[in-house]
Amino acid sequence: MPVIVGVRFKRACKVYDFDCSGLELRQGDTVIVEVERGLGLGTVAYNPINTDVSARKLKKVVRKADAVDLERNGFNTERENEAFRICREKIERYRLPMKLIRVEYMFDSSKAIFYFTSETRVDFRELVKDLAAGFHTRIEMRQVGVRDEAKMIGGLGPCGRELCCSGFLADFEPVTIKMAKNQNLALNPAKISGICGRLMCCLSYENEMYHDEKKAGGGCGGCGKSASPANGLPQEGAS
Repeated sequence: MPVIVGVRFKRACKVYDFDCSGLELRQGDTVIVEVERGLGLGTVAYNPINTDVSARKLKKVVRKADAVDLERNGFNTERENEAFRICREKIERYRLPMKLIRVEYMFDSSKAIFYFTSETRVDFRELVKDLAAGFHTRIEMRQVGVRDEAKMIGGLGPCGRELCCSGFLADFEPVTIKMAKNQNLALNPAKISGICGRLMCCLSYENEMYHDEKKAGGGCGGCGKSASPANGLPQEGAS
């Protein structure tokens, strides 16, 4: 029976399953894995488990990362910083309507991914040619949204804590204005929006509890009481 393990490539990103048969791994180990057209470096997110995955083909964990691999990863980080600086200068030179967010090198340097945001369609063909000639690797320009931008850059939310998206959220869940209404929050964009300008992800955390309390007649329907996040009971004077 195949043995699989979950691997995370970046902090607060999705966990991917890999075949680790024949390797002794534990949570927290740094590993080299097969990725599309090359190798990647990631961290084991959970301990290996035996499972029947015959219905799907999984890429394999090649080996545990050694000192040479970690040194190479550090070198790639330096290259990413340099590539970011150079690309930003070229964007200004070509006067392209785009904002560079981050540069990411594949572990084996087979490709460099440039993440950017833009409000319009960007013709970056000349930019890509220029970058490919300078860095001698495949170049991919990947446009992302404002939420992805906040996740990549990080920062502090209105609560004073690290942004949920950059701290622990692997995926963005749908957030609607109805969630704010369910919690009797003032529909003031400045109060319910994050630094990305979109509705705060945390509006979804307690939404189900508020919904259940209202359905059960627990006093969260505009009577001046709201449910306490700690115990789900009505609390006088809460806003």
